[in-house]
Amino acid sequence: MATIHLTDRKIQSLQAGHHQTDYWDRNLPGFGVRITPRGRKSFVVMYYARGGKRRMTLGPYPILSLAEARQRARAVLHDVVTGNDPQAQKQALRKAESFEQLAAEYMERHAKAKKRSWKEDGRNLERDLLPYWKGRKAREIVRRDVILILDRIVDRGAPIMANRVRALISKIFNFGIGRDIVEYNPTIGVPRPGKERQRDRVLTEGEIRTIWQTLDDLESLDQVMAATFKMRLLTAQRGIEVVTLRWKHIDGDWWTIPADVAKNGLTHRVPLSPQTHSLLDELHPITGGTPWVFASQRRPGTHITAVQKAAERIVRASGVTFVCHDLRRTAASFMTSMGISRLVVSKILNHVESGVTAVYDRHSYDAEKRRALVRWGGRVESMLTGLEQDNVVRIA
Repeated sequence: MATIHLTDRKIQSLQAGHHQTDYWDRNLPGFGVRITPRGRKSFVVMYYARGGKRRMTLGPYPILSLAEARQRARAVLHDVVTGNDPQAQKQALRKAESFEQLAAEYMERHAKAKKRSWKEDGRNLERDLLPYWKGRKAREIVRRDVILILDRIVDRGAPIMANRVRALISKIFNFGIGRDIVEYNPTIGVPRPGKERQRDRVLTEGEIRTIWQTLDDLESLDQVMAATFKMRLLTAQRGIEVVTLRWKHIDGDWWTIPADVAKNGLTHRVPLSPQTHSLLDELHPITGGTPWVFASQRRPGTHITAVQKAAERIVRASGVTFVCHDLRRTAASFMTSMGISRLVVSKILNHVESGVTAVYDRHSYDAEKRRALVRWGGRVESMLTGLEQDNVVRIA
């Protein structure tokens, strides 16, 4: 192992041999230059860590100057003195998970296991993140990268979607922090690009009549799909809870939403009004041979999923602008306007409660919920028939 005084002139004069040769600097122990049999020269540094000898390549000569190489070597040797292993850190960084790997682990271990909206996360990943970050190391992504992604989404006229993508990035990196894949979340300090507006849309009686009539008349909408919208209005339940309803969940005048479907993770009992029973009676000849009340007519063996596109067709045909969640809000608002207490309406909506009382109080409002939804069903029927509520008959 040759030890020489390394200078630019000396390095230039070194000749290649039959084997790889290292020349070590007399003034900075551990720092040297390596020459391959083909004559390629690179600066290296050697040190001992964890009971073994380590060699680390600093860069090729003359692209990396002798002065720069010495500076890098001193930094490496300083790390060794302070108890670090620069070569191990370099290897760990090289093996660090890419953003694509982190995102895939997030989807499998978190999103699919805990989120009903995991498919939306997957779509946002494929459209807005993976095309730009697929090959990037997750640890290398910084705030500026997040800002550039969000700016692209805003520039295409979708600021609220930019908010959703920012939230997804934050969830993925928080997941990565928890699994010791990354050390920080690059969305910290990056504001949401879009201004969120809380929706307060409540349909009028006239709009409810128009939408219901459109559901009956729209030829491009099959009867099962139309019934999902009616069910959401009559029961005030969430969309995912409606479309995943199974016939076995109906027992007489009650629909039981299992804990794994209910948003708050608690089993929820929904009373069925005469109007809802009438709706289910019409569906049974169509979907009664399947597990699903709202079985897909296009994809046998599963339930309806593409509700948003149907809603857009209804809006175009009816001229009434609304989103699906407005049906739930409308039902709740009408019930409170009818004198039904907010507590009972909250029980119908299955809003999250906190405290020990919520656990023991889960089924104590069945009678009140039943009276409320029977009254609400009658109110809907009166809107559609033009009769006074006391004289209504069942509708389909």
